[in-house]
This record gives sequence, structure tokens and C-alpha cells, in this order.
Amino acid sequence: MKGIIVQFRRSRKRIHERHYLLDLGLASREEAQKMAGKAVEWKSPGGKVIKGKISDAHGNKGLVRAIFEKGLPGQAITNEIEVSGTDKKEKNERSN
Repeated sequence: MKGIIVQFRRSRKRIHERHYLLDLGLASREEAQKMAGKAVEWKSPGGKVIKGKISDAHGNKGLVRAIFEKGLPGQAITNEIEVSGTDKKEKNERSN
């Protein structure tokens, strides 16, 4: 599944550097909450991959909040991200 990075997670005076809001094309908060725990990755034009994880829904219109291992560059906003079907925890449970 593909999505778009919309913005940093922010407040009036603070920006959370590793937290991003993603638009996955979902219509409601309930659909967005089902995506929690899924792995996401952003690929730079140079081939670098930064991985993250969807933490929860954001608002009522289907946006999700993702936390990445490292902060993404500002140029990543409005770029595509890839959402994989499972997260690391689910993969470990399947292999045991």
C-alpha cells in the first residue's frame, strides 16, 4: 500500500522530528486505527531507506501518525512511502 507524507507532527511551538502524518487514502478514524502497528519505509532518490512504524490514527479523517527510526529530511514531505502488510513483531511471532 502506498501513502503520502503530509507533515511533521507538531504543536504551536514544537516539531516532533521523528513523527510524521501520513495520508493513506483512508476515509475514517476506524480504518486508520486498523493500520496501527504496520511497518512503513521511505526511499530517498539516492537509494537510502528509512524505516518506521504506524503508531495510531490522527484526527477523524483517516490520517495516521508514524514514528521513524531517524528523522526524514524536509524534502520527504509530499513524497510517497510504502506500507508493508506486517510489522517486525508479527514476523517474529510467525517464525516461532
